[in-house]
Amino acid sequence: MRRHLIAGNWKMNGLKVDGIDRVERLAAMAEASPPAAEVLLCPPATLVAVLREGAKESPIVFGGQDCHIRQNGAFTGDISAAMLADIGCSYVIVGHSERRRDHGEDDQIVAAKAAAAHDAGLTAIVCVGESKAERDAGRALDVVAGQVRASLPGGANAANTVIAYEPVWAIGTGDTATPGDVAQIHRMIRDLLEEMAPGQSQRFRILYGGSVNASNAAELLALADVDGALVGGASLDPDGFAAIVAAAAP
Repeated sequence: MRRHLIAGNWKMNGLKVDGIDRVERLAAMAEASPPAAEVLLCPPATLVAVLREGAKESPIVFGGQDCHIRQNGAFTGDISAAMLADIGCSYVIVGHSERRRDHGEDDQIVAAKAAAAHDAGLTAIVCVGESKAERDAGRALDVVAGQVRASLPGGANAANTVIAYEPVWAIGTGDTATPGDVAQIHRMIRDLLEEMAPGQSQRFRILYGGSVNASNAAELLALADVDGALVGGASLDPDGFAAIVAAAAP
């Protein structure tokens, strides 16, 4: 069985004091009631080391929000996958819609970042998702399929790659795709993965993201091909995030 993965993407939020408070509260809840799901936090890179120390007795693991395609070099302001691994990260998010939109990252750059993550021993969480205009035009399936095909590097497999389907129009808006829409997209992605990595599709984890919260998590996580959630704003509230984790099936 695929173990659910609940990943919290804090984005550009959190200073040391509030970050420590959040993670200590989450760690205490996780220790008191061990989660069935794997719990991943992706805070700003400045906080990873100190938060890992605060969560060292808990099952919480950590990841980065982005990485460069190279492992070192003259790239001011960037962080490499090797650096993330060095501070204790196990995962890194690549291709989030905000990176695609705000930094002009296309599928080829996302694939290169995923490959860099693999080279550093990290699991890449590769984000895909359609815009509102693309969904309204009836192109959601084609757009997402194209992104999956082009954003996964050679060598991507169920052990080193997670797919996160995040419809762009649902991120941070309060709108959530219907369970039927989510099920359709996730089934398509799994069928496509069978073509790309024969025999492995049932082992790949496919997450849903896009205004996931404590109220809708149970319904979404109960869908057959939904193997967890990539949670944005709701992950900043320890109680709300813990409720999403608790909604994950054993």
